[in-house]
Amino acid sequence: MRDVAIIGIGQTKVGEHWDTGLRHLALEPLLAALHDAEMERVDALYVGNMLSGELTGQEHLGALVADFAGLRGIEAVKVEAACGSGAAALRMGYIAVAGGMADVVLVVGVEKMTDMLGPQATSALAMAADADYEVAQGASFVAINGLLMRRYMYEYGYRQEDFAPFAVNAHANGMNNPYAMFHISVTPESYARARMIADPVNLMDSAPICDGAAAVVLAPAEWSPSSSAPVRIAASAVATDAVALHDRRDPLVLEGAALSAYKAYEQAGVGPGEIDLFELHDAFSIMAALSLEAAGFARKGEGVRLALEGEITTQGRIPVATMGGLKARGHPVGATGVYQVVELVQQLRGQAGANQVANARVGMAQNIGGSGATVITHILERA
Repeated sequence: MRDVAIIGIGQTKVGEHWDTGLRHLALEPLLAALHDAEMERVDALYVGNMLSGELTGQEHLGALVADFAGLRGIEAVKVEAACGSGAAALRMGYIAVAGGMADVVLVVGVEKMTDMLGPQATSALAMAADADYEVAQGASFVAINGLLMRRYMYEYGYRQEDFAPFAVNAHANGMNNPYAMFHISVTPESYARARMIADPVNLMDSAPICDGAAAVVLAPAEWSPSSSAPVRIAASAVATDAVALHDRRDPLVLEGAALSAYKAYEQAGVGPGEIDLFELHDAFSIMAALSLEAAGFARKGEGVRLALEGEITTQGRIPVATMGGLKARGHPVGATGVYQVVELVQQLRGQAGANQVANARVGMAQNIGGSGATVITHILERA
């Protein structure tokens, strides 16, 4: 196995790109990542995407994006793992380089969701849940997370307003990220006034439907260009759990996230205490709390307490959503896992501007597919 480094990054601003097609959306960060890596050609391209067929009528994205980017002839494949598709594509690229099957690999996450009306996008997203036993009963992902949040409040005695720090922190960080969808401040008071979507999940608890694309270039660690600080992939791990909540041993324990995180810790030779920042999958506030617990940063039932005590800010014990997270940067589902890693690289290079975590050396990103059924964890290290 070869050590693998991220030698180039690129991203586009997350938003509603109604006048930009899927291939055009993927091209901008792809070219930026190649420029950053000082590369013109790659051996393979892996495209993370969840909903192109359902929402744009376009499949076969690997060949489509490769051809449009002037890379015709290379290996090119679309990778799908629900909302974890971006990190799944990154893992495929990592395996190819680490295993010596390719020297330079381009990973692009892209999703275009806003050309369809909200109900259509909601129905498409629900395909990551159990079609027979959840979706057929009318459960959307907002409803599923509403059930989780209600049960968490019941079990541990929290109030709905106790979840406000997750949104407050994400939006405070998103204000300084030019690629974020939202540049608006959220306060505990504005959180409390937010419209309810699926009680107790309100608008500020939920990541938006949006469009976006991000890209990274992977190569053997010794290939890192001298113009940028090399960032090594110290661990890449995947784990799964039941798709449906009712099939899990405890719905308030993300077993897939815990397995994925601890496999990654073992690979990297670190523990939770050595992680300087954590780009978690805060599609909903409840998922942020459960992820902090599953990854070992808080005991069961204390993920919300960690946020209430200010420990998730860029100055806290375990900074999360440092560039806005899914909530403020946006959650273009198939691209999200790549955005997370791009943002980790910015932090580890010291390029995060006002959101820079001091002395960041080791960062972790965790991308979740569905409500916890597929979880992919990457640990990056500044070389």
